[in-house]
Amino acid sequence: MTKSEPATSGGDPRHTDVGSVFVSNYPPYSFWGAEQVSRVREALGDPARPDTPLGLYLHVPFCRKRCKFCYFKVYTEKNSQDVARYLAAVAREAALFAGQPAVGGRPLKFVYVGGGTPSFISAKHLRELVSRLRDALAWDGAEEITFECEPGTLTQPKLETIREVGVTRLSLGVENFDDRILEENGRAHLSKEIYRVAPWIRALAFDQLNIDLIAGMVGETFETWRETVRKTVEMDPDSVTIYQMELPFNTVYSRRMLDGEDAVPVADWATKRAWHDYAFSRLEAAGYELSSAYTMVKRGSPVRFVYRDSVWHGCDLLGLGVASFSHVSGVHFQNEAAWEPYLTRLESGELPLARAFATSAGERLTRELILQLKLGRLEPRYFREKFEVDVLSAFAGAFERLEHRKMLTVRDGAVHLTRQGLLRVDTLLPEFYDAKYHGARYT
Repeated sequence: MTKSEPATSGGDPRHTDVGSVFVSNYPPYSFWGAEQVSRVREALGDPARPDTPLGLYLHVPFCRKRCKFCYFKVYTEKNSQDVARYLAAVAREAALFAGQPAVGGRPLKFVYVGGGTPSFISAKHLRELVSRLRDALAWDGAEEITFECEPGTLTQPKLETIREVGVTRLSLGVENFDDRILEENGRAHLSKEIYRVAPWIRALAFDQLNIDLIAGMVGETFETWRETVRKTVEMDPDSVTIYQMELPFNTVYSRRMLDGEDAVPVADWATKRAWHDYAFSRLEAAGYELSSAYTMVKRGSPVRFVYRDSVWHGCDLLGLGVASFSHVSGVHFQNEAAWEPYLTRLESGELPLARAFATSAGERLTRELILQLKLGRLEPRYFREKFEVDVLSAFAGAFERLEHRKMLTVRDGAVHLTRQGLLRVDTLLPEFYDAKYHGARYT
């Protein structure tokens, strides 16, 4: 097993060992601490920054089952009363944020409802929650409202409610079409439920239907992966997002390995990259084009990713819910990560802040640079205009090393990742980290 995680050490790992690979933020979360929570209160007390977009992430932590590869904060044993209590706390959190000078009155550019399984909650609970959130935050002008769904939790009336409350982008967690693989990996749904809900989704004409897939789940073969890709193309979604299976520390599979049991037979990284590349090629042949290292969209379509592009370009983000992450005015922070502390602090009228990290200007630049590299291209002019830094000079060594490895090219004043660079982009990003973050625990 690796001693340092690819998310901070880079390199070219061969086997799928325990540790994070996917990079969602910088600096690494392990450097955040309770001692910096006072910086959050300072940032929230500062005047609003009208030129910086503001978005909302809402964490709905309920699931029918816990997937064996899942590393998110989820609960599978909560009843309707628990759900109602949680959603009331989330509404209180939104109201508390709305009362802060840095937030109050600012319009939301996007809303992202993730999980867990947002579609787990009832239509009644969803209507009540959205109503209370809209009372607190300026939601109606949002350019994109994303809602994650697990096929088996959807009914036609629930989908109608999801559309009714303003969702524009529906993201369906398909992951795979093979029932044996879905069952082995702990997914709650089976393929018949995907096909059951597809006509309802189409009839409601959401602006965008996204399908999520995972390359390299336990039990996957090239034959089963080809069939999953074929069926995805047949479903004709507006976009397809593909992740490569990894094993962060807090998954069921990871705990099995850390406890000394047999290794979990996840495909190695070369195999997962090959399968990912195959899916990209088949989707390209079917009329899709690359949007990022993970996502394909229909060629010529108006599909946008407001949430992704805003976060990767340094927006402010309010994260509501247990264990949720936020960043405001350069200060990153996370909520209480346990059920009762999160709820009781809100029920006593207090924001449930647990740990934080105040970034420097250089760290903010690096964060945007590594996240935008996931698009497969980088425009240095953007960084000159925003940070007054020539990133081609400031990070010349990193760019030269990656160009030598044929992971990217620098031409006409811009950076372009090669296909092989795109397929392993997360392991390239530590090249740009400050030395003190190299080889550290990611989370």
